[in-house]
Amino acid sequence: MRRPEPRAAASDAHGAPGGTPERGGHPGHSGGTPAAAGPAGWAPAARATLHCLTGCALGEILGMVIGTALSWHNVPTTVLAIVLAFVFGYALTVRGVLAAGVGFGAALRVALAADTLSIAVMELIDNGVIVLWPSAMDAQLSDALFWGVLAASLVLAFVVTTPVNKWMIGRGKGHAVAHRYHH
Repeated sequence: MRRPEPRAAASDAHGAPGGTPERGGHPGHSGGTPAAAGPAGWAPAARATLHCLTGCALGEILGMVIGTALSWHNVPTTVLAIVLAFVFGYALTVRGVLAAGVGFGAALRVALAADTLSIAVMELIDNGVIVLWPSAMDAQLSDALFWGVLAASLVLAFVVTTPVNKWMIGRGKGHAVAHRYHH
């Protein structure tokens, strides 16, 4: 059994103890890496947003296909698409963190910390565009309008969410939490 690390051994930019996913270290490893704080570049923010966009797009499309195939009305189809967007977004992060040797519970906590705000903003923009676009809610999977509006909504969600991720990463939050598990 390992002895607990002294609290002063590792700290983040604000002097908080390291050694947990929330504070910058790998759980169960001594000498946790401090969270990156300070100005973040656009490239890491764009990569983080693209990661979220991948999960959101998979969930959105699957939710819409299922809802449409089952002849559901717009509200339950939209709710399913949003739920699946979160599930797929979190799953992509959990998968990457598990690959770093972290247990499932800790990996899920990292995913929640890394992705929640990003996915929420993305879903708000994405679904807002679809709801407000004339006739988009009535478009079928076989309609060009369906795919065109979906593509436009995802592009706009990417554009709006990237600065949010840049801001979060610059504070050692959001995808900065998951990044330390990618070697």
